[in-house]
Amino acid sequence: MIAKYRSSSVIPFRMAFLMWLSFSYQFYSGHDLGFLGIYPRTLHGLIGIPLSPLVHGNLNHILSNTLPLILLGAVLFHFYSKVAVTVFVNSYWITGLLVWIFGREFYHIGASGMIYGLAFFLMLFGLFRKDRKSLLISIIVVIFYGGLVYGLMPDDPQTSWESHAFGAGVGLAHAFVFRNKRSVG
Repeated sequence: MIAKYRSSSVIPFRMAFLMWLSFSYQFYSGHDLGFLGIYPRTLHGLIGIPLSPLVHGNLNHILSNTLPLILLGAVLFHFYSKVAVTVFVNSYWITGLLVWIFGREFYHIGASGMIYGLAFFLMLFGLFRKDRKSLLISIIVVIFYGGLVYGLMPDDPQTSWESHAFGAGVGLAHAFVFRNKRSVG
């Protein structure tokens, strides 16, 4: 049982490690890595699709992304292991691609789009699937992360609400697509 809990958190912890490695380099070297973010509809902005979730602007930014990434990622991999890689990877890549296509023209950085993808998948999957276990997981995620809904509304020009919105859309789409899959865990 403990081995399954450990294995379900390996990928989220590795992602968090890479985020902190990038942040540590930025902090100790004094080099701003913001240019590695997604800059929509530009050739140089394409580098941000794989790299932007690893780049964070300050300590508060990375702290606010680390715990949700680890917790939501571990829940995803523990309870929905057969679809977890697809949801995790697409929350990373498709969210980034959508931000590159449709986002405002500035550098979008951070893992929040991915977090929104994971959270909205977990919140909505139980509603679409309608089984007890999935509904319970959805309710628990809504209790702890339901406030993410407020991040979908633009209120701060420095915050990439587009990453939040597209991540939420990716999570919603995956919850809907996988709702009838026989075995997800």
